[in-house]
Amino acid sequence: MDISLELYYLAWTVLITALMWLPGTLALTKEQGLMVALGNRHNVAPLSAWAERSQRAHRNAVENLVLFAPLVLLADAIGLTNAATEWACLIYFWMRVLHYLSYTAGIIGVRTGVWTVGWLCIVTLIYQILV
Repeated sequence: MDISLELYYLAWTVLITALMWLPGTLALTKEQGLMVALGNRHNVAPLSAWAERSQRAHRNAVENLVLFAPLVLLADAIGLTNAATEWACLIYFWMRVLHYLSYTAGIIGVRTGVWTVGWLCIVTLIYQILV
């Protein structure tokens, strides 16, 4: 079954988002023990700075996936595929990868820049659907 490039990159975006929890949770397990990681986490001591940033980057990816995924699915449902939607999805995927890496590494300028480019990809999808 052939899928559009937009759906292909949506699937990859979902996959990487689904895996972004892992480094922070492994850090929690290493730093505070398995029982803390398996618990409800209501009294967890702060993690190392990179692990905290990793968890925030994952939350940000989930928050943005809520915008990206419906737009891709809507575009697919109405049969909208063109160079703009394809590029927007491809670029969005790579911006999410770079956002996670730069956020976790604490590279503020890069993090903000790639987030902004990703947001512009979402705006592009909205524009293509509405205009």
